[in-house]
Amino acid sequence: MIKSELVQIIAGRNPHLYQRDVETIVNAIFDEITQALCEGNRVELRGFGAFSVKNRPPRAGRNPRTGQAVNVEEKWVPFFRTGKELRERLNDG
Repeated sequence: MIKSELVQIIAGRNPHLYQRDVETIVNAIFDEITQALCEGNRVELRGFGAFSVKNRPPRAGRNPRTGQAVNVEEKWVPFFRTGKELRERLNDG
């Protein structure tokens, strides 16, 4: 599912809302999650899961094409851990 499909589904389930308003709401939610992660905060959506940021330290890597050693810089990556309710729904159905 892509974001535009999500907006269409939500707008379809809530006919009293305009699609452009639903799109604004979805964008605002994603922007807030992104902003919180950029600040190093954790975002938890009960029953769904938790978003956090993990640090990947610098390391020596290899260029897969040439096999030459390269230095991979430190980076921060987003991480998602599923919630208990989501795992149960996936495994029951």
